[in-house]
Amino acid sequence: MTADDRVREIVGPLLRDAGLELFDVELAGATLRVLVDRDGGIDLDGVSRASQLVSDALDQADPVPGRYVLEVSSPGVERPLRTPDHFRRAVGSTVAVRTTAEVEGERRVEGLLDAADDEGVAVAGRRLRYDQIERARTVFVWGPAPRPSQTRKPQPKKKAQAR
Repeated sequence: MTADDRVREIVGPLLRDAGLELFDVELAGATLRVLVDRDGGIDLDGVSRASQLVSDALDQADPVPGRYVLEVSSPGVERPLRTPDHFRRAVGSTVAVRTTAEVEGERRVEGLLDAADDEGVAVAGRRLRYDQIERARTVFVWGPAPRPSQTRKPQPKKKAQAR
């Protein structure tokens, strides 16, 4: 079992009991990232609460060998997609996918995530298996550009006329 898996096993139930969701765990070098979310999105108070729960649990269980820096945050609006469940939750969203080198065609695919199942995904009309995906994330799409405003010169004030 990897350190990531041990952390998931320890903090997942704690976060669930607090009404939060463990979105992902990543140990990169000496940094342990724990991404948390909840239905409707997570605010700073939720992240702070999650940080305290995770820190306390990891201090007691010590599942990661050596020293590390703990980062607890939300997955953000452009969140990574690593698991089939992540992809299923993002169906209908715009995503950016980078395929592995051996996949024919363009390696970068961006478009609407049409479907996701246990075997793979359909993005912008292209079917990819999970083992063909090097990395993926959601893409935040800004609304339409505002129309240029018409700058009007200030009109001189009219003098009041006597009657």
